[in-house]
Amino acid sequence: MLKNYCKIAWHNLLKDRQFTFLNLVGLSTGLACALLIYLWVHDELRFDKFHKNDSRLFQVMENRPNAAGIQTSPETPALLGETLTGMMPEIEYAVVSTPPSWFTSVAVSVGDDNIKSAGIFAGKDYFNVFSYQLIQGNSNQVLADKNSIVISEKLAKSLFHTTDNIIGKPIRWQIDHFEKYGVVAGVFKETPANSSVQFDFVLSFDAFKEMMSMGGNMAPQGPFYTYLVLKKDANVAHFNTKLSTFMSSYFKGPSRDLFLKPYADNYLYGKYENGVQAGGRIWYVQLFSLIAIFILIIACINFMNLYTAKAAGRMKEMGIRKSIGASRKALIFQYLGEAMLMTFLALIIALVLVVLFLPTFNNITGKHLTTPFNINLLTAFFIITFITGLIGGSYPAFYLSGFNPVAVLKGKITRSAGELWTRKGLVVFQFTMSAMFIVAVLVVYRQIAYVQSRNLGYDKDHVIYFESEGKVPENMTTFLAEIRKLPGVVNASSMVGNVLGAPSVGIPWQHDGQDETILFRPFQINYGMIETLGIQMAAGRTFSGDFGTDSSKIIFNETAIKTMGIKDPVGKIIRLGGVSRQIIGVAKDFHFQSLHEEVKPLFFRIDQLNSTVMVSIKGAMQQQAIDRLRAFYKTYNPGFSFDYKFLDEDYQAQYQSEKQVAVLSKYFAGLAVLISCLGLFGLAAFTAERRRKEIGIRKVLGATVSHVVIMLSKEFLQSVLIAILIATPLAWWIMTGWLQHYAYHIPMGADIFLLTGGAMILLTLVTISFQAIKAAMANPVKSLSNE
Repeated sequence: MLKNYCKIAWHNLLKDRQFTFLNLVGLSTGLACALLIYLWVHDELRFDKFHKNDSRLFQVMENRPNAAGIQTSPETPALLGETLTGMMPEIEYAVVSTPPSWFTSVAVSVGDDNIKSAGIFAGKDYFNVFSYQLIQGNSNQVLADKNSIVISEKLAKSLFHTTDNIIGKPIRWQIDHFEKYGVVAGVFKETPANSSVQFDFVLSFDAFKEMMSMGGNMAPQGPFYTYLVLKKDANVAHFNTKLSTFMSSYFKGPSRDLFLKPYADNYLYGKYENGVQAGGRIWYVQLFSLIAIFILIIACINFMNLYTAKAAGRMKEMGIRKSIGASRKALIFQYLGEAMLMTFLALIIALVLVVLFLPTFNNITGKHLTTPFNINLLTAFFIITFITGLIGGSYPAFYLSGFNPVAVLKGKITRSAGELWTRKGLVVFQFTMSAMFIVAVLVVYRQIAYVQSRNLGYDKDHVIYFESEGKVPENMTTFLAEIRKLPGVVNASSMVGNVLGAPSVGIPWQHDGQDETILFRPFQINYGMIETLGIQMAAGRTFSGDFGTDSSKIIFNETAIKTMGIKDPVGKIIRLGGVSRQIIGVAKDFHFQSLHEEVKPLFFRIDQLNSTVMVSIKGAMQQQAIDRLRAFYKTYNPGFSFDYKFLDEDYQAQYQSEKQVAVLSKYFAGLAVLISCLGLFGLAAFTAERRRKEIGIRKVLGATVSHVVIMLSKEFLQSVLIAILIATPLAWWIMTGWLQHYAYHIPMGADIFLLTGGAMILLTLVTISFQAIKAAMANPVKSLSNE
């Protein structure tokens, strides 16, 4: 019986090649999209899950109440971990590290080989807390000495050209004017691609404390990260209760609450609003999961519509089978079997498409996804395909098997209003989804264009930066003076860190008699940096050597002055972080974070530790100026390469996720529309065939080609217009919610929906016009010849 069903199914697929082609294209395209998204989602959900202590690994977070609400930060005091270890027996390991964004381009050298690498400073138990695989060295010992350095296998091969017998060998590293030698204590395999933290070497945190002259007592502030591994029998909720009161009992001042966050949640759940976890990258996982589901549903709707539209051609077959004793259950099984056969044929094509387009998909998403056809992956693909076939084939199976065989054989089949409305409803759903996709693409692209073109309040264009190393930190003033003399250079200065991405620091402040902690972004800069970045002053002056030393002076932005509640600030003496400083100016607000965030408080102060050199160059002489800088740098700093970046690239990198969403949404929207149009094309063909005799009679009675085309097109255009009307408020509501994630965003104009509606109508007309015109121009004699 099963063999017979397979023969019948295969015969039917070959019998109507147009029907088979349209279904295979729609189903395989939908499945390929779903499988690619599955690979991406699966990879996202696995980030940071590879650590063996995953279930017990936490990061310490801090809630800081202020007048604007509760600010949540991962930044904790440097000695918090070791202090907690001595007080709370639930802790198995505690470790501190510098934020990974601090030292992304550190010069490490062996002999004359200088390599720029990313590194962190971390406590001695770092490799006990995290499962970065050591291929040489003991996890208990590699960071025990302050002069230890642990390097990656790749860095070892670059510096020593081998990984053998390098334990104990010296490596020179330099940050600003600090130049030290470390001793190789361990080698680790490259950090996995699904690790949210990427680095090439790890230095002892004791070396950082020595470098920064940090004392042995725990300071109340600090932009460091603290990680804990709790013991297996520890009660996390009880530990959190104890932890929340720690800061208030240890330090006087504004209320500050500590709490634990599972480390693996950082990647997907990194956003907090008023002290409450409020999403993060998980939004994109949810979004693309929904897109995959909707595209599969659209493909299934195609299958349903085409199958039921083709039902008239199989009525007699079904009637005969029923009349000779076939049960409805057997017919349902047969038709579901045909649907499954079609779906698994589509799966084979989809797998080929996935393999072909995966490199392109990786380029778009910035991933390194592969297709390891293991049992887990194949099982997932099989389940997705089986559900798709079941959904796509269930309605046609029950629909075809439900006709009365007597009525079928007498040719007295009447089509119910329910059948008509079901088919129209499915078409409306398809095009509603397609219209929403188009609106989403337009909104995302416009928002990205907006953030790229918005005036940020400083000049990010034609500004390059590079790390100070070698001889540069020894006399930064002379180095900058020489750079300014080069043709094409507008200005040059230096600062600690970079404009974007550096952490804020919570500093106690008393406002209206109340103690509170304000998160300030500190800009530690050299003379001329404000001018180099083109930041405008709202009041007062910038730093200048003409006034003697400005090391005790400070400049705030407008938001900081407003938050602090200071009136007429210029000239006033304030006490900030235990140091008295005079306010000499107020800078106009500028966006030193992405447009997701409102402008936050910041201050500028003069600092001799300037690790980053920034150079503003003339746009018309950009390449010439860079060539002159490279030649000068080679002469001034022999042995070190001139590796620079554009400040504008850092700004654009903040919106990498949105750009990926925009590109992927464009492709997925196009595929959703393509699948819908394929279904519409098939329905138009079957409609024209079903009404062939009616069209012939109308033409004999004088109907023109245009009249017949309008008659055939009207039904489908009505469905598309209804879809547009449904999609408009839904798309407005969804995309308005998405735009709220930006503090500054575009308005949702009516032109977006008008453009979408026009595009949908045009696509519909193009899709059905071929079949409509073909039917209208057919010879009516042939249509009526067998009557």
